[in-house]
Amino acid sequence: MKTLVEILLISTRLGFTSFGGPMAHLGYFHEEYIRRRKWMDEKSYADLVALCQFLPGPASSQVGIGIGIIRGGVLGGIVSFLGFTFPSVIALILFARILQGSDMADAGWIHGLKIVAVAVVAHAILGMAKKLTPDLKRKAVALFALVITLIWQTAFSQAGVILLSALIGFLLYRDYAADDDSRVAFPISRRFGMICLSIFFGLLILLPICRELSTFEWIALFDSFYRSGSLVFGGGHVVLPLLEREFVPTGWLTEEQFLAGYGAAQAVPGPLFTFAAFIGAVINGWRGGVLATVAIFLPALLLIIGTLPFWDSLRRNPKIKGALMGVNAAVVGILIAAFYHPIWTSSILVPADFAFAAILFSMLVFWKLPPWIVVITGALGGFLMRMI
Repeated sequence: MKTLVEILLISTRLGFTSFGGPMAHLGYFHEEYIRRRKWMDEKSYADLVALCQFLPGPASSQVGIGIGIIRGGVLGGIVSFLGFTFPSVIALILFARILQGSDMADAGWIHGLKIVAVAVVAHAILGMAKKLTPDLKRKAVALFALVITLIWQTAFSQAGVILLSALIGFLLYRDYAADDDSRVAFPISRRFGMICLSIFFGLLILLPICRELSTFEWIALFDSFYRSGSLVFGGGHVVLPLLEREFVPTGWLTEEQFLAGYGAAQAVPGPLFTFAAFIGAVINGWRGGVLATVAIFLPALLLIIGTLPFWDSLRRNPKIKGALMGVNAAVVGILIAAFYHPIWTSSILVPADFAFAAILFSMLVFWKLPPWIVVITGALGGFLMRMI
């Protein structure tokens, strides 16, 4: 119980302070779970990130769930998910009920939090690049991932880059003798993992059938959100067009409501998938918001629980180690690409923004202040900069 409370408290604090999108979230996780608390070693964390990049759904949320499972079993994973997700879920349900149509995108404190994300991701890049790209071959793979991700910006670009990087890593390092003997034990049986994977695919097949055979609105809502969460590669921004196609043409949501909700989703911390809570709350109040949240995140939960029991043995397989080395290097390149766009391009607009980012980076890296202090400083600084 003490471990679960610890996971809940830490993940909830991250849920309140993790602004900046999925790559920024990975930076926050790296700082809190790996650097400060050492719940995993650097290599295991990088491999977990690589696994979640392969899976559909919100990668950062799946990484958080995976870390929770390592620390406290399946309940630890669920608690980690709840803590990280529900601050933004509650905020977006309140936005739907009270602040619909409010223009929060230009608020100074929001801009300050975007600059915080610049400092956090820059710190994560330095730490991960040092560990994951120590030689010229892996630096070249990271550069390849960076260039392709920036130039080829489609829903499947990250998945394609990761698959190609895995092949390159396999070819370059198939005879590599690693000295890493770290093991990560998961308190999940392979049988339970297979059950979760079966449930994932079963719901994906059965929900559309039940929707056609029933006029029950809740089934239709659950199906729309579940399919959106199951078929998305590339993070929260990619799920937006899927949700728009599901709910705007059908009349459940107006275009104006959709755009207002998108603006609100940008203003809150945590995963962008929680935008579903806003849509659900507009359609059916807080119950609809809760249903939408469960439905859109359920595929991610089932997939990460289903694959983790097989992960440690796979990553230690000599034939797969080289591929994972290529994928880990690609993750660094993808992180740098995300650092430039959208994090840098949407945050560093004038020289003063860059100067403020440098101050926040120094607070985090050189003075080693707690991330929550950096977040508060960023929000206050952004507000004051906008007032001036």
